[in-house]
Amino acid sequence: MNPDALRGHMDGLILSVLEHEPLHGYAIIEALQQRSAGALSVPTGTVYPALRRLERTGLLTSDWATVGGRKRRTYRLTPTGSKQLQGERSAWREFSDVIGSVLEPVRRVEP
Repeated sequence: MNPDALRGHMDGLILSVLEHEPLHGYAIIEALQQRSAGALSVPTGTVYPALRRLERTGLLTSDWATVGGRKRRTYRLTPTGSKQLQGERSAWREFSDVIGSVLEPVRRVEP
């Protein structure tokens, strides 16, 4: 997948994988790959700055936890992050519908 296609959607993708459980950074990357059937290969240099930014803006919170015997920072959605995720989903549906109507217009059948 073209990395430029992800521009502007990374926040929603990260919020979505954190919706049901807290995860550490690498687990977030793995979840993105799994949910996309391997189509999304997001570099750590993209995910970690986004996580820090989302935390600064109050959409995520983080704690240190021991995962697999290693200390890792785990991230979880805040209530504000949950609201933002719903907004991201709504915006995505609208965007997808508009672009779809241009790329795949419905053909009218003439009587």
